Amino acid sequence: MKKICTVIGSRANYSSIKSAMRAIQQHPDLELQVVAAASAVLDRYGQVVRLIEQDGFEINERLHILIEGETPATMAKSTGVGLIELPSAFERLKPDVVVTVGDRFETMATTLAAAYMNIPVAHTMGGEVTGTIDESIRHAVTKFAHIHFPASRDAAERIIKLGERPDMVYRVGCPRIDLVADILADSASEIDDHMFDLGVGANLDLSKPFVLVSQHPVTTEYGEGERQIAATLSAVRDSGMQAIVLWPNADAGSEDISRGMRKLREHGRAANMHFFKNLPTATYIRLMKKTACLVGNSSSGIREGAYIGTPVVNIGSRQTARERGSNIIDVGHDSAEILKAIRAQAAHGPYVMEDIYGSGNAGVQIAKTLASLGPVEVQKRITY
Repeated sequence: MKKICTVIGSRANYSSIKSAMRAIQQHPDLELQVVAAASAVLDRYGQVVRLIEQDGFEINERLHILIEGETPATMAKSTGVGLIELPSAFERLKPDVVVTVGDRFETMATTLAAAYMNIPVAHTMGGEVTGTIDESIRHAVTKFAHIHFPASRDAAERIIKLGERPDMVYRVGCPRIDLVADILADSASEIDDHMFDLGVGANLDLSKPFVLVSQHPVTTEYGEGERQIAATLSAVRDSGMQAIVLWPNADAGSEDISRGMRKLREHGRAANMHFFKNLPTATYIRLMKKTACLVGNSSSGIREGAYIGTPVVNIGSRQTARERGSNIIDVGHDSAEILKAIRAQAAHGPYVMEDIYGSGNAGVQIAKTLASLGPVEVQKRITY
């Protein structure tokens, strides 16, 4: 039985690997191990561990590695704490392969720990290009990883250009699209009427147009977050539509964005808004399907949005150069520009589905590949 360890550090991490976890758990030749860490174990970020357990997964290790402050320095220190704590977890679990997701700071800690311990690293969603420090982390992880599961053709080609072995690059699509496909296929499913019992703010009438806001800090623009979210929320208010607003992730600068959101509420300017720390993946996908427009800089607008056909106003540099569909309007951090784009997207309505990031079977492909692989050579060799 081959032991496959996945490290979950955030709500985005979890949704990005959940379908693969399920497929690994169900495969007769694989044993799933789960390490929950960083913001995934903290209540202030919605305690993602609860969602993981509700979905039927056993959490083998819980690691507190996130240092308070959300500054560039604490982000670097949290990476260091992760590098201290994760080796002990890997020593206890003795995985045959460690799966790491995407491009966050805990991804770097996971990769370095496993690589130093000669544990083969499987990396999902590598080879893509974006803004922020994530760009550097993603390509660095690629150079440490042994098995690559990119989401798109362009990403797969870039990984090979970086000198990785073509026979270890498996273009499977994005596991997040698997969840979208399953949720949308369930025609009987509806948005939970009690969702507004959680979070804070007004109860919204989802039979009327609403905007979905998901905006995170840009680590290379640290200190600008409050101004940036203020411009976004000003435009959303001026649109006249209701708004569901999600709290930012735990990257450096998240407190700036949180402060901007709190000020809006404290000054009585959020009468038509409801704020959430976290939402179940199924609820979020259904909201994306129903919303008049998704506003912010979340990769969900690029990935899931293309598949669903969600009108998206993508703000700023966080998703710079990431492959995107026709559903995106790119704007800067200017409230008038954002408002104009929101109105244009609301008037346009849903877009045609584009399967840039896969067709909904990435998780099964990842599990099959991991089960079928023989011994993985941990000594990396550049192929160009």
